[in-house]
Amino acid sequence: MQRNAETRTAQSDTAPTRTAETRISEPRTAEPMQLYLQDARKYQYLTPEQELDLAVRWHDHQDPAALDKLIGSHLRLVVKMARGYLGYGLPLADLVAEGNVGVMQAAQKFDPAKGFRFATYASWWVRAAIQEYVLHNWSLVKIGTTAGQKKLFFSLRRLKARMQELESGDLSPEAVESIATELNVSKAEVVEMNRRLGNDRSLNVGLSEEGDAEWQDLLADERPDQETTLADSEERRRRQQFLKLGLGVLDDRERQILVARRLRDEPLTLEELSQTFHVSRERVRQLEVRAFEKLQKAVIATARTEQVAIEKKRLLTNA
Repeated sequence: MQRNAETRTAQSDTAPTRTAETRISEPRTAEPMQLYLQDARKYQYLTPEQELDLAVRWHDHQDPAALDKLIGSHLRLVVKMARGYLGYGLPLADLVAEGNVGVMQAAQKFDPAKGFRFATYASWWVRAAIQEYVLHNWSLVKIGTTAGQKKLFFSLRRLKARMQELESGDLSPEAVESIATELNVSKAEVVEMNRRLGNDRSLNVGLSEEGDAEWQDLLADERPDQETTLADSEERRRRQQFLKLGLGVLDDRERQILVARRLRDEPLTLEELSQTFHVSRERVRQLEVRAFEKLQKAVIATARTEQVAIEKKRLLTNA
């Protein structure tokens, strides 16, 4: 069921330095896993300023000590995210190892000049690495490769539990429609995925004869942990602020077109906007492109200005 270990070893060799790779060595068995957890607890959570300082030292100067600390401070985040996927029957040690690959990839690709938090950026890479591993190792026939199908695979059991449909076999028409709407997939895809997951172990079966815990207790909890929640909240606030400032550089027509085309849940068509503004559809498209480019430049400029301020504060603190 599990992928060839040599494949994962080859991917792990892409780690930025041997120091970092050794520090977060892949915990493939129980005893190394305990050592890994002990090591992870030694790292303190970073402030935004500390995080930026380490990211700059690695990105600009290839400082291995900075990389080691940057990655190490996010090991507990990897463990928390990995625990959320225990319900798929894979060892925690393997899930954590895949998460480690993700956080190392994030460190390699992260550009502190963009003005965003590494914690938020790394969370995306960790989640993607773990989910890819689950998808490759799940003992099912092909489950689908589109974004919608992957989301359905990882969310169906949670939604069934919420609707109290876990033991019902075939989903009720109401449940199918509700799930399809929430995940933005077709009803047929919901029915097919439910059929493929139908032979899965009953989620109400006990984990052991002695305990009261059930398999459903191990279902992936999509709710973020406190650290991720705080980082995401800060990131949303900053992006909203950047967006507001960016929209401020547009004229009324550009702003209305951009909002209608890119910021609405149900975007308006070029035809609808051409009738509203009494111009051709091609002209609307040109205005949309121009508005987006102006917005993008304004957001990047704002982020860089903020980054310069943080960097100055860091230099003054270290002086």
